[in-house]
Amino acid sequence: MTATTVRKQAATGALTGLALGDALGYPTEFDDVPTIIAKHGPWRELPLPKRALVSDDTQMTLAFGHGLRTAMDRGVLAPKRLERPLREEFVNWYQSPENNRAPGNTCLRACSLLKDESRFWQDASQIDSKGCGANMRVAPVGLAPGLSDEQRAGAAQLQSALTHGHPTALAASDLTARAVRLLAQGAEPTGLVGLLRSYALENRSHYHHTWLGDLWTRSDDATPEQFIARGWDECLEILVRLQDAVRTVSPETDPCLATGAGWIAEEALATGLLCFLLFVDEPVTAIRRAACTSGDSDSIACLTGAFAGAYLGVDAWPTEWADRIEYRGDLLTLGALWDS
Repeated sequence: MTATTVRKQAATGALTGLALGDALGYPTEFDDVPTIIAKHGPWRELPLPKRALVSDDTQMTLAFGHGLRTAMDRGVLAPKRLERPLREEFVNWYQSPENNRAPGNTCLRACSLLKDESRFWQDASQIDSKGCGANMRVAPVGLAPGLSDEQRAGAAQLQSALTHGHPTALAASDLTARAVRLLAQGAEPTGLVGLLRSYALENRSHYHHTWLGDLWTRSDDATPEQFIARGWDECLEILVRLQDAVRTVSPETDPCLATGAGWIAEEALATGLLCFLLFVDEPVTAIRRAACTSGDSDSIACLTGAFAGAYLGVDAWPTEWADRIEYRGDLLTLGALWDS
């Protein structure tokens, strides 16, 4: 498989890959690599469960995707136009009986507070949390067409901030959406980490006031620029580790040993990207490697699947797998809306 499939239903490819990675990693999360292999066999043969159920990662990706679609249907994407439907979608997810997939505590706490419509969303945001729950769901804004760089970045950070307000969560979400966008547009994977580092450096002191309002005042930072720079600096540090890992890590080694276990935002981004970059032309192998890790396997694998699907398109995934994935109809609807 080559980059000739780039832009051929990249959105459907990314959303399908995200859900497939999630479904592969959901049963392996919380186990170490030897335990995963003992339960499921060699990692290169990791089977997709017959009931390909997903976790809250895919559920919240769909919630964000639906909120983003509603906002864009109503006009030019702007903060207030996105905030309302996104808040509604997150609260609906929180209250749904299908929210039974071991969701993260940060999302649960924030969404519980977001139920109170009189509360400013900044007061619901968990300012100290940089868990991966924000960047594992951000892919839709990297896939939606017709947005400016400012709109993508602002929307990526706003959707993070509704639950995960730590500056590293904001920056990692922005970088994840940027990576998805670049790959969907056909950027060469060999240069991807360099492009992301340049983007991080360019944006290091840029606080999106229009999108984030006074969120930064909930922190102990003296200025908004100081606040957001903390997040970009942590992401820049992990990108340096990622760049080294791509050159030196054996595909047979647990990727978490090189770039982190993925429970926090910057590590989920880096380890998900590492798995993709180790197997650029082998997307199924990439998500299997991501699912057979000692860390947050479902989130790592869903990010890996999003990157691979954005780059290679819908043909990246076996039809027999794609047809069995939970929420297949919702994924196809959003993908068709955004495919170029």
